[in-house]
Amino acid sequence: VKPMTPRCTVPKAVPVGKTASLHCHENEGYPKSTYSWYRNSEPLSPDTKSNAKFQNSSYTLNPSTGTLVFHAVHKGDTGRYSCIATNDAGFAKCEEQEMEV
Repeated sequence: VKPMTPRCTVPKAVPVGKTASLHCHENEGYPKSTYSWYRNSEPLSPDTKSNAKFQNSSYTLNPSTGTLVFHAVHKGDTGRYSCIATNDAGFAKCEEQEMEV
């Protein structure tokens, strides 16, 4: 079963250095969806250590729960965030939401 449009929760504004949690979830898809996050339409790597582009980012992304947590946000984390839920039957995307740091 193709995923439904996921519900995305993105904080509107977060002070520099604080934690920010972004959530993405849908429960219609079967098999269970995996989630990927995008900032300004660019995919965020689930593995920040192996990707030089994301080495300065302090976030953890859990593809199975759809949770994206910034441990200490900085100005560079400002942007439009969206999430895509994917399974074998297809994918669905939530609306982009702005997060300001």
